[in-house]
Amino acid sequence: MGKAKPAGARRQAPKAPAKTSPNPFEVKVNRQKFQILGRKTRHDVGLPGVSRARAIRKRTQTLLKEYKERDKSNVFKDRRFGEYDHSLSPEEKMTARFALEQQRHHEKKSIYNLNEDEELTHYGQSLADIEKHSDIVDSDSDTDGPGALSAELTTAHFGGGGGLLQQKTTPQEEGGKPKSRKELIEELIAKSKQEKRERQAQREDALELTEKLDQDWKEIQTLLSHKAPKSGNREEEKPKPDAYDMVVRELGFEMKAKPSNRMKTEVELAKEEQERLRKLEAERLRRMLGKDEDAERKTPKHLSVDDLNDGFILDRDDRRLLSYKDGKMNVEEGVEEERSKGAGSQESQEEEEDGEEVDGADSHSDLDSSAESVAGGTEPAEGQCPAPGGGPKGDTGKACKASSSELPYTFEVPESREELKSLLSGRSAEEQLLVVERIQKCNHPSLAVGNKAKLEKLFGFLLEYVGDLATSDPPDLNVIDKLVVPLYHLCQMFPQSASSSVKFVLRDAMHDMEEMIETKGRATFPGLDVLIYLKIAGLLFPTSDFWHPVVTPALLCMSQILTKCPVLSLQDVVKGLFVCCLFLDFVSLSRRLIPELMNFLLGVLYIAAPNKQGYGSTVVHPFRARGKNSELLLVSDREDTATWQRGSLSLRWASGRSVPTTAEANHIRLSCLAVALALLRHCVTMYSALPSFHTVVRPLRALLAEHQAERSHPPELQELSQNILSDLESQKQLYRPLICEKSKPVPLKLFTPRLVKVLEFGRKQGGSSKEEQERKRLIHKHKREFKGAVREIRRDNQFLARMQLSETMERDAERKQKVKQLFHSLATQEGEWKALKRKKFKK
Repeated sequence: MGKAKPAGARRQAPKAPAKTSPNPFEVKVNRQKFQILGRKTRHDVGLPGVSRARAIRKRTQTLLKEYKERDKSNVFKDRRFGEYDHSLSPEEKMTARFALEQQRHHEKKSIYNLNEDEELTHYGQSLADIEKHSDIVDSDSDTDGPGALSAELTTAHFGGGGGLLQQKTTPQEEGGKPKSRKELIEELIAKSKQEKRERQAQREDALELTEKLDQDWKEIQTLLSHKAPKSGNREEEKPKPDAYDMVVRELGFEMKAKPSNRMKTEVELAKEEQERLRKLEAERLRRMLGKDEDAERKTPKHLSVDDLNDGFILDRDDRRLLSYKDGKMNVEEGVEEERSKGAGSQESQEEEEDGEEVDGADSHSDLDSSAESVAGGTEPAEGQCPAPGGGPKGDTGKACKASSSELPYTFEVPESREELKSLLSGRSAEEQLLVVERIQKCNHPSLAVGNKAKLEKLFGFLLEYVGDLATSDPPDLNVIDKLVVPLYHLCQMFPQSASSSVKFVLRDAMHDMEEMIETKGRATFPGLDVLIYLKIAGLLFPTSDFWHPVVTPALLCMSQILTKCPVLSLQDVVKGLFVCCLFLDFVSLSRRLIPELMNFLLGVLYIAAPNKQGYGSTVVHPFRARGKNSELLLVSDREDTATWQRGSLSLRWASGRSVPTTAEANHIRLSCLAVALALLRHCVTMYSALPSFHTVVRPLRALLAEHQAERSHPPELQELSQNILSDLESQKQLYRPLICEKSKPVPLKLFTPRLVKVLEFGRKQGGSSKEEQERKRLIHKHKREFKGAVREIRRDNQFLARMQLSETMERDAERKQKVKQLFHSLATQEGEWKALKRKKFKK
C-alpha cells in the first residue's frame, strides 16, 4: 500500500468567487446627445442601487454610531467654577458659585411655560407653604411661641428621658429621695398652668389699660372740640398749589370726548331712504285724498275695555229713521254713501297700519304695494278730488290740486322704454332727474332680489331715452346733461351690463354706417345721438387704458367717422370738429398720436383757404382737393367777417333742423375755423414730445403760412395762427437723421488663428490672465464642493430622521406590548377573582 496523502494535500485550492453580473434593472445609462471623439466618459453607466447601499452602510458605521453615543462620556471633568483658578480665594469661589446657582434657579426652564415663577421664601420657609396655613394654632394656646410647645414640656413628653428630664431627676427632695418621673410631669403641668394664668392676667391688665386710655382720650377730645381754630394761621399754613397741580386739576375738569355713531352700511342707508320716501308718498296720497290729519289724530285707533267713548265730539245729528219696505230694511242713499266712504277710509287706514307693521319686520312688500298703487291707478287721477264731505272744512280743493300735481315719491322700475318715456316726458330737467333718482333709491339691489336685474335694464332704457332726446326737434341737451349723473351711478353699480349696453348702441351705429357704404358707396356723418353716446362713453369709462372693452371700440368708431364720412356741409364740419374734441378728451392722459385727428384738422384748414396750388402737401379723404366743397369754409364777405365775434360753437348747428341765413352761415364758418385752430394748438402742445413731431406738423406749417398770407381773416384768427407758428418754431428737433459714414472703416489684419485655452470645466476663457483663470477655476471648484457638501448633509439628516423614526416606532411597539400584557394580567386576575367568587357562592 502506498503512503496516504495528507489531508491538506487532498483539499483542492479555493476557487475565486465568480463575478456576478449586475441586475439590468439597476443599471442607469447616461446617454449622450452627441458622440465626440477623444472625450473620456467616466459616468456613462451607473449603479444607483449599489451606490445607495454603500452610502447607507457607511453612515451606519460612522454617523449612526456617533448618534447612539451622543450622550455618553468616558471622562470625568471637574466643572466647578474657579476650581483651578488660583487667583480666587475660597470665599470668592463660594460667592461666585452661589451666584451661578441662583442664576440657574431663576432662569426659566422653558420659554413657553408662563407660570414658572421664582419661589419666594421667608426665614428659609416658602411663602407658598406659609399661605396654606397648615400650622394654625388657637389663640388661647398656652405655649410661649406661636404654635410651639415649651421646651421643658416637649422634652418631658417627647425627649425620651434625656436632656432636661435627666437634669430634673438628678436633684433629690428635701428628705433625700429623688423625684419620680410622674412627679416631674405633674410639676411641669402645674408650672405650665401657672404660666398660662399669668399670661391671662397680663392680657386682662393690658385690656383694662387700653380701655382707660381710650376713655381719657375721649375726654381730651371733647375739650379740644370746643376750641375755635385760628383762621389766620390756617391760611398761612395752607401751601399754595404749584403749576403741576393746577394742570392736573384742569385735566380732571376737561370735557371728555363723546363716542360718535358708527358709520351706516349701504344696505342700511338704502332702507332708510326707502322708508323716508314711503312716508312722504303716504303723506302725499293723504293730501290728495283730502283727509284731515287732525281728525285722524283725534280718532282713536285702539279702544280699551275701560274706554267710555267720551272723546268723540258730535258736530251734527247723524241719526236716521229706520223703516221697512216689502220686508226689507230701507236706508237712505246718503247714509249708505257715508258708510261706504267711512269703510273706504278705514280700509286705507288699516292698509297704512299694516304697511308700517311689515316695515317694522324688515320687509319691503309695503314699498312694492305702494308703488304698484301709484303706477296701477288705484290713486285718484290728476284733477279729481273726493267729495266735499269726505275731507276737512278748509281749502280742500286747493290742497287736493296741489297734492295731485306734486311728484310721487315712490316709483316702480319701468319694464320698457315706453314706460320710462311716459314717466319722464312732460317734466322739467330737475323733475326728470328726481324721478330717476327715486326709482334707484326705491329699488336698490339690497332691498329685493330682482332689483338688480331691473336696474340693469333701466340703464339701457335711459340710454335709449337719451337718444330720443338727442334726435328730437330741437334736441333737449339740458335734460341729457342732467341724466348723465344717474347713468354714471348705474354704471358704477353694474359695470358689466353698462358696458354691454354702450357697446350695443355703438355696434348698431357702425353697422348702419357699413350698410350705407355697401348700398350707396359712401357714408354720412351720424346723428347727434351717436355723438352723444360717444361722449357718454368717455365720461363713464376710463380713457387712459391701453385697451378697454368700451373705449377702444369707441375710438375705432370715431376714426371711421373721420375717415369714411365725406364733408359735404357745414353740419358735417361741426360734427367732425365735435369728434375731434372727443378724440382730444380721450387721449389727454395717454397722449396717443391720432393720425385721423391731424388729417381732419388739416382738411378743415385746407377748405378754408382760397388758393390750393402752392401747398406743400395734398389733402386726402374725406376732403376733396378740387370740386364743389373744396372751399366750404371760405368767407369772402368783408362785412360778415367784421361783425363776427369769437365764441363757442353750439351743437344745435349739428342737428341741421333750421336753415341759417348767409350771415349766420359765414359766422359758423369762421367759428369752425377758430375751433380748428384752437384744437391744432392743443395738438401741438400735446405731441411736442414725439420724436416725429416736426415730420407730422410739416403740412400744418405750410397751411398756416398760407392763412397768414391771407389778410381777409379776422385779427383773432390771424393772431391764433401766428401763435401756432411760433409754437412750432420753438420746438426742438428730438432726433438726428441717419447719415452714412464718410470713409469706410479699415478691417483688421488676421493672419494667424487665435488660440484659446480650454479649462477643466469646459469653458473658454479667452483674453484673461493666468491668475484670473486660476481664480475662476477655484471658484468653480468651490461651488461644486459646496453643492456636494450640502447634498451629503441633506442625506445625513434624512438618514438620522429615519433612525429616529424607527426608534420611536420601536418604543411605541414596546409600550403597546407592555400595555397589552398588563391588560392580559388584569383580565386573568379578574377571571380568577370571579371564579373564586362563584365557587364561594356555590358553597
